Amino acid sequence: MQSSLLSIITFLPLIGAILVVALNGERLKKQIALATSLVTFVVSLLLWTNWQAGQAGMQFVENYPWLPEIGLRYHVGVDGISLFLVLLTTFLMPIAIYFSNLYVHEKVGAYLALMLLLETAMIGSFVALDMILFFAFFEFTLIPMYFLIGQWGSGTRVYAALKFFLYTFAGSAVMLVAILAVYFATGTFDITQLQGAAAMMSPALQTWGFLAFALAFAIKVPLFPFHTWLPDAHVQAPTAGSVILAGVLLKLGTYGYLRFAMPIFPEAAERFGPLIATLAVIGILYGALVALVQKDVKSLVAYSSVAHLGFVMLGLVANNPQGVSGAVLQMVNHGLSTGALFLMVGMLYERRHTRMLDDFGGLWKSAPIFCGFFLVVAMSSAGLPGLNGFVGEFAILLGMYAAQPIFAVLAALGVILAAWYLLTAFRKIAQGPLTNPANDAQHLPDLKRGELVMLLPLVILFFVIGLFPNLFLDKINPSVEAALNAHQSAVVVQK
Repeated sequence: MQSSLLSIITFLPLIGAILVVALNGERLKKQIALATSLVTFVVSLLLWTNWQAGQAGMQFVENYPWLPEIGLRYHVGVDGISLFLVLLTTFLMPIAIYFSNLYVHEKVGAYLALMLLLETAMIGSFVALDMILFFAFFEFTLIPMYFLIGQWGSGTRVYAALKFFLYTFAGSAVMLVAILAVYFATGTFDITQLQGAAAMMSPALQTWGFLAFALAFAIKVPLFPFHTWLPDAHVQAPTAGSVILAGVLLKLGTYGYLRFAMPIFPEAAERFGPLIATLAVIGILYGALVALVQKDVKSLVAYSSVAHLGFVMLGLVANNPQGVSGAVLQMVNHGLSTGALFLMVGMLYERRHTRMLDDFGGLWKSAPIFCGFFLVVAMSSAGLPGLNGFVGEFAILLGMYAAQPIFAVLAALGVILAAWYLLTAFRKIAQGPLTNPANDAQHLPDLKRGELVMLLPLVILFFVIGLFPNLFLDKINPSVEAALNAHQSAVVVQK
């Protein structure tokens, strides 16, 4: 089973999606979708239990001819960089589907099938080691998310879905041209071979190829100033769509930059690093300041993603083990914390059908359990010591300080601003007098048992990562160090 483990994990959700569409009965469709996502998560845990400790290279590798006439292969594998992104995907999807089973009532079968198709596409993107295979999975994520936003979203959902699709598709089209140019220069699509093939590319291809890849991934992150699609998509998306969009889908940008843009174009990545760092710092401060003035709590969380993923990009361009390992861990932390924030905003919206901060106040009196969880989740997102967000952000800042101190100092202001806007949101929702009758315990009940089942695993992981980060870093560090050593060697050769 281990030899085909990654294929099983990748395509189990696809099989579930087919069953959801083929079988009749809304209740049965819900049960199959949830069971499929849970089985996928359980099977994915075999990656953890069978992990070869201390190994830096790819594990669970599958490499078969796909289209041998043009050199395409089905080549998949995971290392310490991609392992936890796969586990994050399989962990969040059952939570998102369970929430959907509770609160989605329109065209349930199509909705759940799209969620499972999206899971296959995201896992495939994280495990693909062939550029065309990655591109196929990367592009396929657009289709389910487009329909999830456009059909089951709210407000200007069609506009938000179209904007999301066009932005990402435009960046991907440029990247496809660069992929073909790299292939004609090197004769391979295989990322494991391309990591040592930079010397085969001309300086012009190094520069323009890097810019094409960086643009595609910057839009996906999204990195300032390519972020304008994100608030619309997040605010209009259904809750489960926002959880997956923020929790996993945005990581395709940061992961793609680390897995493809940096190793294929090492000299250009080094040369454009200060520009990427500048945009990341601007995104951190801009996202935090805009979040601070939002009146819609879902919009506030959306802009917080711009800021938090700016930290991840900053860690990547620090180009040292502390910064890059912190960035990989922070991808996971952001997925958990922001996913939990969107879940709680969705629970609040299902009770009051409003997301305006001014419509709340005093909820600690009517829903103390909800407010207690909301405070923990907000502190996790703000980077409180002892919780998951602190470890990743601190490592990133240390790594960037060693590389470029000024960027670290400016980014540290974003940590202060994050605490400010998150505590402001908590104060407006939970504290103060209970003046609005619509917020009393009769009209706004506290968390239900099913909602606690969704939130407890997330909160437990906040503390596990915050208190025992080496459980994760011990698996991340060897792969990061090997990638950085290869990167530095390639830069020296080219110079």
